[in-house]
Amino acid sequence: MFETFRNAWKIEDLRKRLLYTLVILVIFRLGCAVPVPYIDASSLTEMFNTTGSMLTYLNMMSGDALSQCAIFALGVQPYINASIIVQLLTVAIPYLENLSKEGEEGRRKLTRITNYVGAGIGLMLSIAYYFILRRMGALEYTDGFGGIFTAIVIVLCFTAGSQLVTWMGNQIDSKGIGNGVSLLIFAGIVANWSRVITMVQGIFTRAQQAAGYYVLLPVLLLLALAAVIFVVVLTNAERRIPVQYAKRQVGRKMYGGQSSYIPIKVNMSGVMPVIFAMTLCSLPNMVGSFLNLDPEQHPIWTAFFSVFQYNSWMYLVFYVLLIVAFNYFYVAIQYNPIDISNQLRKNNGTIPGIRPGKPTSDFITKTLSKITLIGGIFLAVVAGLPIVLGNATGVSIQLGGTSLLIVVGVALDTARSLEGYMTARHHKGFLE
Repeated sequence: MFETFRNAWKIEDLRKRLLYTLVILVIFRLGCAVPVPYIDASSLTEMFNTTGSMLTYLNMMSGDALSQCAIFALGVQPYINASIIVQLLTVAIPYLENLSKEGEEGRRKLTRITNYVGAGIGLMLSIAYYFILRRMGALEYTDGFGGIFTAIVIVLCFTAGSQLVTWMGNQIDSKGIGNGVSLLIFAGIVANWSRVITMVQGIFTRAQQAAGYYVLLPVLLLLALAAVIFVVVLTNAERRIPVQYAKRQVGRKMYGGQSSYIPIKVNMSGVMPVIFAMTLCSLPNMVGSFLNLDPEQHPIWTAFFSVFQYNSWMYLVFYVLLIVAFNYFYVAIQYNPIDISNQLRKNNGTIPGIRPGKPTSDFITKTLSKITLIGGIFLAVVAGLPIVLGNATGVSIQLGGTSLLIVVGVALDTARSLEGYMTARHHKGFLE
């Protein structure tokens, strides 16, 4: 991967794209340090130090900008939720389904719809965060209109910041090296070294309290190394279905006859099922913290909301099941076995030992179902194991699996994107 970046830097066009991407990432990190007016972020320290809140997850995704009440506090989360919602609606609404099949123009319309939905979600999240800040006593009222002007300024700053972050991600896609939204999340996670330092300090603190915890540090280091290797291997792993093309004669020339394959990646959907599953599982806990219920007066509701905390085993069960379910959903959107079978038939291609038509689509469906299950289990293990270790040891590493998936996945995707640019640049074409 480092060799890929080194070779890309030698090419002038790619060097400009890399520098442009770097400038966007620097602007993003600067925006994560610019506070929104009328807010005292120091009063929110206790709230964000509490493990189990959705705010902890959103703060991780924004690179600690949410806990500092910066203008980029919402980050790309509104856009991610909007893209997930639009993808879900694409299956249910025929108009959106037709747009997804209209090529580049249809994708542009879908992107525009996603941006509008993201703006609406960003506005709602800004309003909700404003009420949380007001309830926590973190506002500094400076106007004489009951705080209306203050509320408008805070909500507009958060909403505009989320839209600006989305625009920067799109600029990386068009003028940079691609994977814009993912790179912004990657930059926020990598820049947040304080979380890693806090985790290591927690391990050493427990080691001083009990002699047995000295064994915990090398074990966690070995598990972290094994997790990185595990993520890299399975992220690059793929199942290759062999395809044989029949020979055909056109004039005096013979075409076809070569062998190829259909690649099916084990982790085809990336980290998106993990992000969406965590969002849904953490949403009830955020609502419960917003309501601030009294356990004595509302014991049933308190018990219900407590189920959706990171230290709850029921949360882990729901979390794993949702990851597997959303992995199946994303794969079903990306792959259509019937279309693949029809394309093979049009190009005189067959899978050895499988008849064309319905038997081919059934074989692809069966193979895809097995690979999807393996990919879902892989995501569930990487995302769920830190929760189990965090609950067992008391060390706050519950979000470590999601962070690892994002960092490793984005790094590998960026390297592949650069390799694609270099391959296209050095390709001499068919006329030479």
